[in-house]
Amino acid sequence: MVTRPDEPRTGTPGAGAAYSAGPEEAAAPTTPSTPLDDAVPSAFAVTVDDVRAAQKTLEGVARTTALEGSRYLTGLVGSPVHLKCENLQRTGSFKLRGAYVRIAGLSPEDRARGVVAASAGNHAQGVALAAALLGVRSTVFMPVGAPLPKVAATRDYGAQVVLQGQVVDESLRAAEEYAAETGGVLIHPFDHPDVVAGQGTLGLEILEQCPEVRTIVVGVGGGGLAAGIAVAVKRFRPDVRIVGVQAEGAAAYPPSLAAGRPVALDAMSTMADGIKVGRPGDVPFEIVGALVDEVRTVSEDALSSALLLCLERAKLVVEPAGASSVAAVMTDPGAFEGPLVAVLSGGNVDPLLLQRTLRHGMAAAGRYLSLRLRLSDRPGALAALLGELSVADANVLDVSHVRTEPRLGLDEVEVELHLETKGPEHCVELSATLRAAGYTVVS
Repeated sequence: MVTRPDEPRTGTPGAGAAYSAGPEEAAAPTTPSTPLDDAVPSAFAVTVDDVRAAQKTLEGVARTTALEGSRYLTGLVGSPVHLKCENLQRTGSFKLRGAYVRIAGLSPEDRARGVVAASAGNHAQGVALAAALLGVRSTVFMPVGAPLPKVAATRDYGAQVVLQGQVVDESLRAAEEYAAETGGVLIHPFDHPDVVAGQGTLGLEILEQCPEVRTIVVGVGGGGLAAGIAVAVKRFRPDVRIVGVQAEGAAAYPPSLAAGRPVALDAMSTMADGIKVGRPGDVPFEIVGALVDEVRTVSEDALSSALLLCLERAKLVVEPAGASSVAAVMTDPGAFEGPLVAVLSGGNVDPLLLQRTLRHGMAAAGRYLSLRLRLSDRPGALAALLGELSVADANVLDVSHVRTEPRLGLDEVEVELHLETKGPEHCVELSATLRAAGYTVVS
């Protein structure tokens, strides 16, 4: 994890200087109608006035999404935890906010030339719907491997979709070239003041819905959402701690913050495509470096476990990137002071990925057990094994036989089992039960 240093970074106005006080030293909570004039440096490309203007622009367009309490996470943290359900926003993510504000601010001449965007899915849908609502032609570049439901939804919202590039950064380069050739206006997913201001409206909603909030946890890709929330929240409540979260396999902010400038990653690997960004944006990076108190990373196991928790306990469908805030809280609940708001940034998940992720999450939670064991190759042997598992209350998901391995005796067969269990303790009990029954457990 990376914490914001106490001293300003070179070239970043006010970085780290304004919010070094701990919660017990912080100013008393204020309402969104009483900004603290010295709380956020005015040199930033985005101000709270920009966010307020964006909020007016979005009236009747973006939903004020629900803030739901989480009993399970509250028990972990020891103080109230709320989920900001931006997965229930129009288009399924927060991206509509920034995209609409950016396109609405274009001149008639710019609108006539059309808009261009690049995205793995969420920004694509946000731009497509925003452009359609404003009567603007849109062309969206998406990676070749983008989930089919996201591609289909983007087209359904009215955009022309071009599949190009293996990752979003390659699609973005293609979009930039296309915009230069055609005169279309590039709607960047995070690196523009209007986009950051639009995303910041989510921060104003959090203050209105949970005025007693002490910590906000939010996923970070390019940084637009975290930056917007930070500008909006810190201006009114500098005592609120803002924590960004990245996937371990696509964490560009920790090395960038350490270097004091955006640094591009050589490679990325994560299921959380919504925050799979290889380089922070220049506009959000300056704000994140100054106002976001900490950037943490989470594992793939944590992401899948968080997605499973959202589905089972909160009854909410959330994509891996959208569950990153919950993953951070689950990984280290003692590190967060409540009342806490975890932002569920999106719910656009490919059904096939959801299936794999849920299976991974169940395995990470100790609710799947894979075993290979040997038994005599005789009639009734498998039935006897399954009987033992039934008595032990294990649900058999899959069984496969191996008879041709050289390591097996002539009268032996190896069986691979995939079991659904009640948790880690049940896994240990099952292995012990099988060994006690005389079975040779290979793994």
